[in-house]
Amino acid sequence: MARFRALQARAKASSSQNLKEATRETQRLATDPSQLNALNRQHAIASHKLLKADIEDSGGDFERKRAWDWTVEESERWDKRTRKRDAHRDDTAFRDYGRESEKAYKRQLRNMGGPDLERYTKEKMAAIEKAAAAGTLDIVETEDGEMIAVDKDGTFFSTADSTAFAQHKPDKAAVDRLVGDLRKAEEAALKKRRDRQAKNGDDQGDVTYINEKNKQFNQKLSRFYNKYTAEIRESFERGTMV
Repeated sequence: MARFRALQARAKASSSQNLKEATRETQRLATDPSQLNALNRQHAIASHKLLKADIEDSGGDFERKRAWDWTVEESERWDKRTRKRDAHRDDTAFRDYGRESEKAYKRQLRNMGGPDLERYTKEKMAAIEKAAAAGTLDIVETEDGEMIAVDKDGTFFSTADSTAFAQHKPDKAAVDRLVGDLRKAEEAALKKRRDRQAKNGDDQGDVTYINEKNKQFNQKLSRFYNKYTAEIRESFERGTMV
């Protein structure tokens, strides 16, 4: 009977502990993570202000005291990040069209991704082997032991008279990526054009009416038939842009 009583007490304690843990887990899942982040941010700000007030009241330099907690590498990284942020902020304003074109060019380069160095190396080795097999490329060892390739007729290394670069044919993936970039640029240009026309009070783009009554009639036609003629109109707009 004593052993049975002990088992009953243990089962009761285990059930009570499980209920507490389940309640705590439910409360944790019901808590909004954004509110927790906001509370943590407010706590960090309050601690920062309190520490600053205490140091200034004692006559110390807060920035110097705070710098003691940073290593040289962390301080240099922070300064670099600050300079980059300030430069980016100052560079957002319009200066001239040349600068805007340069920023657009750099943005397009970032969107293209990095170069495929592995594929470039394979194509380079294949071209070298092909030129060597054709007898137009000789491998020569210099006096210091360095191996260099000597092009006999200029078919491998580019010169002022070389025309081999015009025979290069890019793969389908590169062509598709170029077509996608051009399509995105055209869509962005058309969107800017429509936004500019809407801002000027011309929601329909080009003027296709002679009076207000005719404008209302054209708007009614557009509501019914624009979805069928969208591709044709965009083709005309691209043609007029070119």
